[in-house]
Amino acid sequence: MGSKQQQKRILIIDDEEDIADILRMTLEYNGFNTDTYTDPVLAYRNFRGGQYDLVILDIKMPDVDGFNLYQKIRRTDGKVKIIFLTASEYYYEQFRKENGFDEFNQELFLRKPIETEDLVHEIKKLLQFK
Repeated sequence: MGSKQQQKRILIIDDEEDIADILRMTLEYNGFNTDTYTDPVLAYRNFRGGQYDLVILDIKMPDVDGFNLYQKIRRTDGKVKIIFLTASEYYYEQFRKENGFDEFNQELFLRKPIETEDLVHEIKKLLQFK
């Protein structure tokens, strides 16, 4: 699985530079290729369909929140897997109620702070089916 895993590309979008850096370092250490943005507008401007296997997306960011960014990313690439990072379960429930997105399952919403081993485990689980 190592060689396949190294080909997996992950986009990290989190406005907190410390968190983005920790995620990037952890994922690269575990063999993933990553791109990291702390500016959600810039991240979307540079996003191309088919470029990534997974997007890790913070929900609460300035200018564009993670839900709006998710919708834009989905319009550009309907196949990319997405993991939301949130400090609160409230956002998950609110998002489902307000937007009616029943295709989400709870595995796509991970709470901050998350142990790096848990994050890597969830990513590997999510990407093994791709």
